[in-house]
Formats: sequence, structure tokens, C-alpha cells
Amino acid sequence: MKIEWFGHSCFRINDSLVIDPYQDGSVPGCPLLRLSASKVIYSHQHADHYGVDCVTIIPDDGAIFQITEIPSWHDNQHGALRGPNTIHVIEHEGLRIAHLGDLGCELNAEQKKLLQNLDILMIPIGGFYTIDAKQAAVIVGELSPKCTIPMHYRGDNFGYDELGTVDLFTKYFNEAEIKTVGHILGLDSDLPKVAVMDFPR
Repeated sequence: MKIEWFGHSCFRINDSLVIDPYQDGSVPGCPLLRLSASKVIYSHQHADHYGVDCVTIIPDDGAIFQITEIPSWHDNQHGALRGPNTIHVIEHEGLRIAHLGDLGCELNAEQKKLLQNLDILMIPIGGFYTIDAKQAAVIVGELSPKCTIPMHYRGDNFGYDELGTVDLFTKYFNEAEIKTVGHILGLDSDLPKVAVMDFPR
């Protein structure tokens, strides 16, 4: 299995499933998306997560994904500020992957129960619109996934100015637990505790 990151919160799994594609021009510094996949899912309908028109749907390639949706909130006021957010748990080829979308609040007990035994956790860390780096690190500690991929943050030349940077998250982990990888993360080898990905420029 492979996971590709295209910037912000957009990932593709095994060329088959795209998660949270962004619309053209909606995320500063991120390239235009021109992807193909047999299925697209999204956490909410804001422009930086709902660029479904940027994904060409191809015939079903037979890949089997079991997807569980977990309702949550985009803010800490039960959606009053930014509305709902959907967490997705994706089971594929014997692995469990969770994409938290634009989670903006702490997880409740039921949500934590549904998010146990994860191989991969994709979690927003930038703050302002979502949970921040410290809150994300706490959630990682509670869920204990095998590997965490930070997303929805600001880099040197991409992301919203209001967001925090990835080092504000990685400082909560030992240096030996962090690995910087490229655009593609292969899941057929030993996974780091934290995988910091890059995207195509």
C-alpha cells in the first residue's frame, strides 16, 4: 500500500481513494490538483477540502475500502463557528487509517473508542481553524497509532498565514521517532512514529 500527500489535507491511497482535495487557488502555495481515482471522500464542504471537481473519477479498479464516518465538529463550540466535520476511518488491505479532517475540538470517549488500533493517523496540527499542535500531540498520545502524519499546517512557502508550522508538533516527540519522507509513504516497511511528508511542487 502507498499513501501520497498533495499538500494541506489531501491524500490519495493506492491511486484509488482521494481524501479532502482542495479547489484551485484555495490553499496558498499548493499546486493545482489534477488527480484521478475511483472514489473521493471529504470531511466538509469548505473550498480547501472539497475540490471534488479536481479529481477525475475512473472506473472502479476493484480496490475494496471499508469506510466508517464519525461525526465531529470543525470548532470547539459544537459547530457554531465553522460547522460539522467528518472523521473517516478507512480499512484497506488489513490496515486501519484515520483522517481527522478539520477537527476543531477534543475527541469524546465514543470517538476515541472508534479510533483505536490505527496504523496511520492523519491529523491537523496548525491551529486557528483546527486543533493546534499541542492538542494534536495529546490526541496522538491517547490513540497511540503506529504512525502519525501531520497535515493542515504552514510551511516556508505554503499554507495559510494563521497556521502553525510542523516543528510546533514534532517538538513533542523524540528526534528518533520522526522521519521526513517524500511525496509517497510506502506501508510495506517499518513506519516511523511521525512521518513528515512533502508534496509535488
